[in-house]
Amino acid sequence: MRSFAALLLAEVRNFTRDKLMLFFTLLFPVVFILLFGFLFSGMGDAERAEVGFVLESAHNEELLLSVLSEAGVGNTISFPDREELEAAISDHRVDFGLIWTGDDLRFLYDPGRLQENVAFQQIAGGIAAEFDMRAQGAQPAITVHRIHAGEIESTGWFNLVLPGILAFTILSSGLFAVSGHLTQMKERKILDRLIVTPMRPTALLIAIAIVRLVVGLISTFITLGVGMLIFRLNFTVDWVRYILFVVCSTLGTMGLGTVIALLVRRPSSAGNLANVLAMIMMFLAGIYFPIEFMPGFLRTISAGLPLTHMANVMRSVTGVMDMSDIRYWLTTAAFLGLAIVLFPLMARYVVKPLRR
Repeated sequence: MRSFAALLLAEVRNFTRDKLMLFFTLLFPVVFILLFGFLFSGMGDAERAEVGFVLESAHNEELLLSVLSEAGVGNTISFPDREELEAAISDHRVDFGLIWTGDDLRFLYDPGRLQENVAFQQIAGGIAAEFDMRAQGAQPAITVHRIHAGEIESTGWFNLVLPGILAFTILSSGLFAVSGHLTQMKERKILDRLIVTPMRPTALLIAIAIVRLVVGLISTFITLGVGMLIFRLNFTVDWVRYILFVVCSTLGTMGLGTVIALLVRRPSSAGNLANVLAMIMMFLAGIYFPIEFMPGFLRTISAGLPLTHMANVMRSVTGVMDMSDIRYWLTTAAFLGLAIVLFPLMARYVVKPLRR
């Protein structure tokens, strides 16, 4: 026990002395969230959309204003003419605009906001359909009731992205913890000195895992707190399931990292391979855009990626989306199983001197 405590302390010192690794593990996710949040936090959030309008005719004016007030947007602003409205759209004072000529509705969009215009066009279609139906005195054939899929009543685009980024942070931390860190210890001859001591190979991996677990938990707590405090994001966090999944998924991805460490021997090669795998999974796991937007064959690939399931569970434990209990426990158990199987199996092959 005393020897393991000494090994754990040595790993803590080794990790804290590596300033670059400490930054990327602990602080880089926060910097990433801040940068990404300030640039894109309001993107596609229809409930905050500012709509400008011009009334060129008084015909059905009150009806149109009533429809606009119930459109579910952030605010509506009146402009005296088309030129003023176009200038407001160009200056981003409003998100999109509409003109009522007395005979039809004409909608104006900023051509530079390609991705957001999809959401704005859906709002515009709803406004036009509702106005046309009321003007004819018709009643809707089907009554629609809005039901939120998650525990949060108002979920924006960034609410979905932030838990995905937390999942990506856990994945990166786990992969690099062994694949990059252990091969770096080999190159620096640190591992050679440890091996000649009465140390079991699994003990070193456990020491690395404990340090990365603590740092990973702190990093996710800070990142989540930054999102909630600075960007006013609302989350309903199940802290017990949150902590349990962060622990199990970190251990599971570290188990995957041992496989990478087994395949390569140089830190640069291990780091590059882990980085390539992480980047591929980030773009295919639905972190920044829905998986449903992908072609069928990519959706099939996405369903088999660990990061896809990690992101979905993180969204579940933060209250953004629903997930059945059995799916949560199966996913959590699967990552824990990876660690239990891969750590002892790979330790004897990974924790050994640098191959010549």
